Amino acid sequence: MQVPNHVQEHIDTIAKHEQEFLLRRSPAERLGDLTAAIVGNLGFVAAHIFLFLFWILVNTLHLPHIPQFDPVPFSLLGTVVAMEAILLASLILMRQSRLARRADEREHLVLQILLLTEKEVTAVISMNQQIATKVGLSDMENNKEIEQLGRNTSIDEVAQDIQRSLSEDL
Repeated sequence: MQVPNHVQEHIDTIAKHEQEFLLRRSPAERLGDLTAAIVGNLGFVAAHIFLFLFWILVNTLHLPHIPQFDPVPFSLLGTVVAMEAILLASLILMRQSRLARRADEREHLVLQILLLTEKEVTAVISMNQQIATKVGLSDMENNKEIEQLGRNTSIDEVAQDIQRSLSEDL
């Protein structure tokens, strides 16, 4: 199925913004993304399970030619796992912080587009009312709901009304 040209333009614009966002990442952010990609898959979990089982078996069974290096209660293993957990948690939190910033950027963009759309729709409704008046469509001309929609909306008032409504619910 062929995508309409205007839709493809939107897809291209979104893809361009995403690529620009990825290119702006710092080396630390790139490391965080790479770490999350590696850690966030079943192979990583399976490798750890295998490693832990091997570690425990080597240090509990008396295998020939393999010395025990971390006797029960496996304090070295505990230390290694704790250090890995700290590093992984830090890298993943860095990635989540960056993704949250990106989500904020997107929300701001969406808000700007919605504000622009509200102004454009208000202007179109106002023009339609004027046309209705000129051609004698009194039902459209005197419709209170359409008249109200044709007025500019105060975003500040809407935000304050939302805040009041939310504070009343608490």
